[in-house]
Amino acid sequence: MKHADYLRQMLAPLGVYRLEGTCNGGELEAVGAALDGCAAALETVEREMLLTTAEGDGLERIEALLARRPVASVLERRRAALAALLRIGGDSFTLSAINDNLAGCGLNAVASETEEPGVVEVRFPEVPGIPDGFAEMRAIIEDILPCHLEIRYVYWYITWAMLQARFQTWGEIESLGLSWSALEKLVR
Repeated sequence: MKHADYLRQMLAPLGVYRLEGTCNGGELEAVGAALDGCAAALETVEREMLLTTAEGDGLERIEALLARRPVASVLERRRAALAALLRIGGDSFTLSAINDNLAGCGLNAVASETEEPGVVEVRFPEVPGIPDGFAEMRAIIEDILPCHLEIRYVYWYITWAMLQARFQTWGEIESLGLSWSALEKLVR
């Protein structure tokens, strides 16, 4: 309901005002339009002030507070990534908290401890080879992981055994017309 209609409904029972086709009616329209504008502005502010509902300016303002921007571009994943970046604090250095933050930032990365003290391995389980946008991912990962740890990045590629199981002859592989780097990532 428009605010002008609401104002008319409030004043009608008084019976004192002529609300249609008069100066009073025009004034109610003008005041109602101004109130409609205020309500729309307040609705936008209310939406953008909460991370869970922000869509544009609110997300950009939160991102401006952080050293890194999230990798995710889809709205829901971007919100989750910002929430994860905002969760990083002094108690975020357990392995599960680190992996939660990595996942929340939209990174398909998993950190794991090694037998060697002070060394952490980071894998990209769903992505064969070096992931696209790795430089940006690396910067975010190195911001999340404690600085005293050495980080080893582990990548995976197709093996000869996988190729032999999937193709009968080398001719089948050549018929695909793949480059060597595309062949290395042909794990699916």
